[in-house]
Amino acid sequence: MANTSARMLRLLSLLQTHRYWPGSELAGRLEVSPRTLRRDVDRLRDLGYPVDASRGVAGGYQLQAGAAVPPLLLDDEEAVAIAIGLRTAAAGAVAGFEETSVRALAKVIQLLPPRLRRRIDALREVTAPGVLGGGPTLDATVLTTIAMACRGEERLRFDYTPRDGETMPRFVEPHRLVPLGRRWYLVAWDLDRGDWRSFRVDRLVAPALTGARFRPREIPGGDPAAWLRSRMTRIPARYDVSVVFEAAAPAVQAFIGHYGTTEVLTAGSCRMRMNTDDLGWPVMVLGVLAVPFTIESPPELRERVLETADTLRRGAA
Repeated sequence: MANTSARMLRLLSLLQTHRYWPGSELAGRLEVSPRTLRRDVDRLRDLGYPVDASRGVAGGYQLQAGAAVPPLLLDDEEAVAIAIGLRTAAAGAVAGFEETSVRALAKVIQLLPPRLRRRIDALREVTAPGVLGGGPTLDATVLTTIAMACRGEERLRFDYTPRDGETMPRFVEPHRLVPLGRRWYLVAWDLDRGDWRSFRVDRLVAPALTGARFRPREIPGGDPAAWLRSRMTRIPARYDVSVVFEAAAPAVQAFIGHYGTTEVLTAGSCRMRMNTDDLGWPVMVLGVLAVPFTIESPPELRERVLETADTLRRGAA
């Protein structure tokens, strides 16, 4: 990698990806000699990036957490604002950006000094979060811990309560965090069961990084989101919602995002399908879209819409 600037950016990206890099492995990734790697690390330090080094046969490098905000030329207020904004986006405030926001938040939180982390935690504790569509409220620290484990290829321990069962400890190789519907899921290789599993993050308690690295496995099909969707279709939801809208499918799909699917009927109509355990979200979709619709199923949705309409009418009288 002849271009020094490009190599430096690649080095910084690698250091932010893993908590610790053996020197030989890092030099191999960059296709440089150990001597060149040491010079590049010194350049990063000159720029203000706190890189720790350990000597010896097993020596390596680690981007120090908590010493300072890297020189993006952010002041304290800007760094806190970015972290708070990413927490909000990770909770689903901006549809389609949840996973990206969690990855970015993991990088920011890992490098913030303790005094700024305390400010962010204090703001979170006194702020009532809004969750779009009635989804469960998640602790962003849990999300970022899982994200760091996925990004750092580090085994993870946590307690998990399944839909029908008792809380049990789990030991996994985390692969990817996937937002689906109004929930977050961890897709991981379960070391105790020797198979791929998905875990609802709101049912997951006290995730802990173990420091044990692993070589990532290839998930069936190569797409964790598609794999998760295929598994979810096998789990019957309480309600199978089907509604015909007198609106173009792209407009409806853009509104509901990954919470449902649309089927084109004509140029100006479509059928929305949604599997859900709570009718509150489809009722909100019907009201906010404000276009003519016909409910095909379930009957409970018709009753819920009529009840909601009566409540709104009485409140507006």
